Amino acid sequence: MRVAAIIAAGGRGLRAGGGVPKQLRSIGGRTLLELALAPFDRSARVAEIVVVLPPESMADPPIGFQAVETPLRVVAGGRRRQDSVAAGLDAVGDAASLVLVHDAARPFCSQALIGRVIDAAAEAGAAVPAVQATDTVKQSADAGGHAVVAATLPRERIHLAQTPQGFRIDVLRAAVALGRSGADATDEALLAERAGYAVRLVEGDPENVKITTPADLDRAAGRMVRARVAPAVAVRVGIGYDLHRTVAGRPLILAGVHVPHDRGLDGHSDADAVCHALIDAVLGGAAAGDVGQHFSNRDPRWKGASSIDLLERAVAIVRERGYAVGNADVVVIAERPRIGPHAAAMRERLAEALEVAVAAVSVKAKTGEGVDAVGRGEAIAVHAVATLVSR
Repeated sequence: MRVAAIIAAGGRGLRAGGGVPKQLRSIGGRTLLELALAPFDRSARVAEIVVVLPPESMADPPIGFQAVETPLRVVAGGRRRQDSVAAGLDAVGDAASLVLVHDAARPFCSQALIGRVIDAAAEAGAAVPAVQATDTVKQSADAGGHAVVAATLPRERIHLAQTPQGFRIDVLRAAVALGRSGADATDEALLAERAGYAVRLVEGDPENVKITTPADLDRAAGRMVRARVAPAVAVRVGIGYDLHRTVAGRPLILAGVHVPHDRGLDGHSDADAVCHALIDAVLGGAAAGDVGQHFSNRDPRWKGASSIDLLERAVAIVRERGYAVGNADVVVIAERPRIGPHAAAMRERLAEALEVAVAAVSVKAKTGEGVDAVGRGEAIAVHAVATLVSR
């Protein structure tokens, strides 16, 4: 599967003030566009990027593109959002099978969110990240020039859509064709819905805010300043360990990767010992408990759960405490199967979940030399170390 990302930066966005499109406004020394582009450039799963700019910006593209390592194209946008996305889709390479569409006005997208959208879109055809409403939602109506409550909507059914939105390329082409025919829409998911496709909801990220007004810009700039002027960068280290028995009849999942083998690991979730050891290392570095405390094997919510998802939750827990993962080192001890052929895929999956570059994740393989349960192939053990840095 080859994934392309379209960064929609073709709007005028003048509500944010400053006399220039908001995506070209700077916060913390970088434009919103640069910040929005960065996580897609860092993602090992994104093979190409198309940036859609206002036509008047094409003669003098913004600085910052030179540092992008992922193959990049820049194209001119159109009058409406769907016109700009259509132009971006036209520039996507023929080999792409899945396309992400992201607003340049969202500068704080995480790689974990990108990964969730890719996985859901690959399975369902179309996916949109969204945050469930927490406030009571009122629908309004006009009464003599005044707004009054017409209905109270069930908030558990209300979700606030974000980007990146993901689509199989055939689904996005159908949505874009509908937009080209004259249909107006606020996002591509709506066009896909109107084209007859079911759009899957993916857990969004409250940090993935959209910049619209001058106040939004001020808050985003404050966030950047706080990240840069912390009095000292605290580095903390956490260690983790896990061991699971091997049993027949279960798939072997390690670091979110299915490893072909005649035996899997026994456990309440998918029993991914790599992720469990890393969860303990990440949580331990922040003194935030352990895997059993947060994801108990007595809790039915985690029955059969993907441990990569649990690792992402652990990263979110330490983020709330003011830390980000710096790097991780994992040792998988297994007599069989051979881990080496799968190490690269494991590093990529872990990097997405930890929100770090692949170069910051190490996966090493050892055997038990025929000693004890691991050496007899009756179990697989994992040791992990993670560093955390203050955000």
